[in-house]
Amino acid sequence: MAKFKTPKQYRHGRGVQECRRCGSRDAVIQAYGIYLCRQCFREIATTLGFRKYS
Repeated sequence: MAKFKTPKQYRHGRGVQECRRCGSRDAVIQAYGIYLCRQCFREIATTLGFRKYS
C-alpha cells in the first residue's frame, strides 16, 4: 500500500494547458494552437512570423 496518492491527471482547466517549450502553466497562449507561455512566445514570435506593431 502506497504512502501517497499518485498525482491527479487533469482533463480541464489550467492544469492541462502548459507551454510546449518550457512546461510552464502560467500565461499560456492557445490562439492558433501555439500553446506557448508569453515569455517563450516573445522569444520565438519573429521566427513564427508575428510582427510587433507598437
